[in-house]
Amino acid sequence: MRDKRFRWNYETRVLAGALLATAPALLALAVALGFALDDHARAAAIWGVVALVTIGLVFVLRRNVVYPLYTLSNLLEALREGDYSLRGSRARRGDAIGEVVLEINALSQTLREQRLAFEEKSALLAKVVAALDIAVLAFDAEGRLRLANPAAQHLLDATSAELAEQTVQSLDLDDCLAIADVRMLERSFAGGSGRWEVRHARFRENGRPHDLLVITDLSRALREEERLAWQRLLRVLGHELNNSLAPIRSMAGTLTKVIACEPLPSDWRDDVQGGLRVIGDRAEALARFMSRYTQLARLPPPNPREIEFGAIARRAALLEQRVAIAIDAGTTLHLHLDSDQIEQALINVTQNAADAALAGGGSVTLRWRVADDALIVEVIDDGPGLPPSENLFVPFFTTKPGGSGIGLVLARQIIEAHGGTLTLENRRDVRGCIARLRLPV
Repeated sequence: MRDKRFRWNYETRVLAGALLATAPALLALAVALGFALDDHARAAAIWGVVALVTIGLVFVLRRNVVYPLYTLSNLLEALREGDYSLRGSRARRGDAIGEVVLEINALSQTLREQRLAFEEKSALLAKVVAALDIAVLAFDAEGRLRLANPAAQHLLDATSAELAEQTVQSLDLDDCLAIADVRMLERSFAGGSGRWEVRHARFRENGRPHDLLVITDLSRALREEERLAWQRLLRVLGHELNNSLAPIRSMAGTLTKVIACEPLPSDWRDDVQGGLRVIGDRAEALARFMSRYTQLARLPPPNPREIEFGAIARRAALLEQRVAIAIDAGTTLHLHLDSDQIEQALINVTQNAADAALAGGGSVTLRWRVADDALIVEVIDDGPGLPPSENLFVPFFTTKPGGSGIGLVLARQIIEAHGGTLTLENRRDVRGCIARLRLPV
């Protein structure tokens, strides 16, 4: 057994210390009274009165020492319980206890402001999570559901009361919690099915690990983007088809009227031949249009092999005969690319720049450099600049007479298949446009 030594409490120790401090004075007073007075009874009475007064003052001292500590204890207890409204009074600077009380008051005010800010942010976060159309779920260390926003309730087709204390197993979300970071899933939930982006993260609360699931419905966004893409494509296809079918329909009606005439006019053969020629030309134009569409839709995946980029760039520039393309050669680069596709992309971009330059000063520059582990290729012209349109990369959209509308689209499709990007922007210093191709090195 451990020896439990007796220890006085703090108040008793203060009282005993004060009594010990006054004991020498009382002893000296007793000796002095014994020598000064022959009447020992009177001397004892005087000493007793002094001793009682001293003991009373000691108890007063004990109370004055202990009472502020009880006040501090009450203030600290209020802080521990989360009550930050309690304040110590009659505290002043330059006083030891007063300094402590003032610091506790300042601490209480700081904690009150921090709790208010935390509650406001928590309320805002709760409203944001509730307003999200993305399912957010949180599970504790035992796999029990602790948080589910309205989107999660809709996804699981259950109310908050029905989801209370549900587990990962009962909700059939084991495969989602097995995801390390982010993954696309094709699966069904109680509230719907389709393609989902599932994000899994870990966090700690009260020192224990918790799991956070964020499930985003991709089907709706993909369907909307697909619908918009089809709208843009059909708008351009309809425009091209109408351009071909309208004259064919008109000419067919004219020829029907010519043949229906009795008797036939003397030049009916010339009219029929001319009409059939128009119909043939428009049919051929429509066939070329469908051929271009097939070329765009059936672009094969790239077949990369080691090439010297400068040779491809110079060859693409030489193929443009209308405008002399200036070469601003960078360093010699050996890259793994599909040379045929990259050359076709450069031809399309330089041809587009040449078309623009013919309307301006007739100057085109092709340059390249390496920056941030990427090959930057720029085709610069001094043409009129980009037209005010958002359809530059929409298939078959063109602002040039006789243009096909697939050159830039095909070039961007090739560059993106190689993991790069193609952007267009107006020059800032002078008139013209910059086509910038970015390919990973």
